[in-house]
Amino acid sequence: MSLESLLWEDPDPMVNKVQTLSEKIKQRRIQMLVHSYLYYELDHNVVSDHTWQRWADELVELQKRKDTIGFYDEAFSDWTGASGAFLPFDQWVVDRAKKIAKGDYSR
Repeated sequence: MSLESLLWEDPDPMVNKVQTLSEKIKQRRIQMLVHSYLYYELDHNVVSDHTWQRWADELVELQKRKDTIGFYDEAFSDWTGASGAFLPFDQWVVDRAKKIAKGDYSR
């Protein structure tokens, strides 16, 4: 890799047509937090275990490229994707999960 490419490399590249790397990481972190609360605290599955694990694995890979985005950075700093049981379930997560459990998918 040349010095020029290091200087001009986008610190937050697009990962698809609509999301930057940071936006995709935030999306996956929200999904991990909310769906883990639904599963572990409310015994309510909205997504299959396979889907959750696919999202978790993707998040782990994305975070290898960028681990600090200003959204639950500490909670995910050493997270391996093996389980969501020990993620923080603060009031924001609880409120969002309860809305989804009721079928309300609005933001």
